[in-house]
Amino acid sequence: MTLDVLPIGKTARIVAVDWAALVPEEARRLRALGLEEGARVAVAHRGVLGGGDPIALAVGRMTIAVRRAHAAAIDVELLERVDI
Repeated sequence: MTLDVLPIGKTARIVAVDWAALVPEEARRLRALGLEEGARVAVAHRGVLGGGDPIALAVGRMTIAVRRAHAAAIDVELLERVDI
């Protein structure tokens, strides 16, 4: 499953990121924000206009916004636990 289709409120672990699908500057930004393999994330909110962009993600104690296209490059596995 990719991060762009993860249901709101569900927790997942990032298992792979297609870094080649991202512009290098965008890839650096995502890494700096902690979106790398092994990180736990949860979708907190989706935008209501423009097809659900942006997507608000809970990463640790941060909430960050990413574009749906960026989230589509991130493969995740659903976790049973709800805490991140």
